[in-house]
Order: sequence, then structure tokens, then C-alpha cells
Amino acid sequence: MTTTPAMPTACKRRRKTRTPNVNYLTPITASDLKVNEIDLTPGKEHLVCPDCSTWVPITGTLGTPKLVPHHTGRAKTAEPRRCTAGSNRLVTIDVEADAWRTKLIEGAPTAACRRATKVLPKPKVKTAPAATQIKPAPINAEQVSRAFRQHQQQCLACKGEAKNRDGQTLPCPDGERVAVTVLRLLRQEPKREALREFFARERRRFDRQYAAAAPAKRASEWAAVLPKVKDADTRRSQLPVGDRPTDARNVPLAPGDEKAFDQRQAELGRQYAARKDLAPTAA
Repeated sequence: MTTTPAMPTACKRRRKTRTPNVNYLTPITASDLKVNEIDLTPGKEHLVCPDCSTWVPITGTLGTPKLVPHHTGRAKTAEPRRCTAGSNRLVTIDVEADAWRTKLIEGAPTAACRRATKVLPKPKVKTAPAATQIKPAPINAEQVSRAFRQHQQQCLACKGEAKNRDGQTLPCPDGERVAVTVLRLLRQEPKREALREFFARERRRFDRQYAAAAPAKRASEWAAVLPKVKDADTRRSQLPVGDRPTDARNVPLAPGDEKAFDQRQAELGRQYAARKDLAPTAA
């Protein structure tokens, strides 16, 4: 009967190992680690091993702090590998637990504020039109002639300075194409000018016709709405007999006591005259 040997597994890490062995590597300084790579909670001191990047307990916090012997994987996992560089490595705890907890609390909202609270829509990019949808820019003989002169000033072949290995002057296909375009536009320029003049003349004729027809059109529109306007004016002028309840009383046009009114006006006239006589003296 054959027996299958049991596969070795990683043992559970002891929290407080008691061993005099010390790692030869330089001690780990707590202040050099990130806030989220160390836990200084009393009785639960842990840190991330720099060699295997796993959380490892710290033993001997009251005496000589160091990392406990550990494997690189989790406990009870197959094919364990002992972390020789991180086991029994000394730890220099130069950070107070309260200061570490304060930094941890301050770093939490900083990370939260970096996350977008609102999902912003992706900007829509307008698709480029197809080649058949692009409207060509109008060109004239003057623009092409200016471009042709600039090309002649910069092109060595147009100047006759470009030569091949046999010493023959090389032609300039670009300059030839632009020259043909200039000649074609110069031949077509009289027809283009006549066409532009024709459209301008027709536009002026349409404007004159529109200006002449505008008064007649406006008169016909007024004539169409005139019966409704007269009907509205007639209904608005018809008022019921007596005072209107929505308005105030009728305002009297003549004073109630004409004699008292005349006396009051005469008294006001005398007062204004006296003030006018005293004004130059005061000045």
C-alpha cells in the first residue's frame, strides 16, 4: 500500500514569538513608511514587510521591536516560502501612536476629495464632414498669382538652379501646375466678373421690387385687420351708466365754493410776491 506524502503548508504566524535571533539587515524605520503601511494600534502593531509586501506582526514593542518569522503567502497556503530577508528584522518605532493616528485620519478625507463626486459627461466631439460635404473655398486669379510668385521666389527649380547628376536643369511640376491654374483663371475672369455683375444686378432689382410692394402689402394687411380693430374700439368706448366700480369717483372740474377758492388764490399770490421782493435783499 502506497502513501502520498502530505504537501507542506504555511504555518499560522505567531503574534508574539520569543526568539533571540536578529536579522542582519538594517532596521526598518517607521517614519520612512507610508501611513497606510503601518499599524501602531496598541497591542496590534503590524507593518508591511519591505521584502514580501505582506502584513507582519511586530513583537517586542516594549523592548527590542522586530518582525516575527513569517512566510511570503497567507497561512495554510501550499508551497510556502520563508521570507528570510524580513523575518526577525529590527524595527525602529520613532512615531508616536497618536501622531500616526492623526496622520491616518487627515489622509482619509484627502483621498476622498480626490474622487469626483459627480460623473461628468464625456465631451461630444463633432464628427468631421466627409470629403463630398466640404465646400471648396472660392479662388481668384489674384490669390493664385500671389502664391505663384511666392513659389517662384522659394523654389530652386523655378529659378533654374536645381540640376540633376548630368547637369541638366530639373523642371518644377508644382510651379507648372500653379502656372496653368493662373492662366485658366485669367481666361475665366471676364466670365466670372460678368456673372457676379449679373447676380448683383438681379439682387438690386429684387430689392427694388420688394421695396415697391411693401406699402401695398402693408395696406392690405391693415385693411384685413381693420374690421376687428374697429369692433374692439367700439366695445371699449361703450361704458355703463354711472360710476365704474373699478375706478374712483368722477373728479370735479369746478371748485365747490368759488368765492373761497378765489380768496385762497389771491392770498397765495400775495405770499409769492412778498417772497420775490425779499429774495434780492437776502442775497
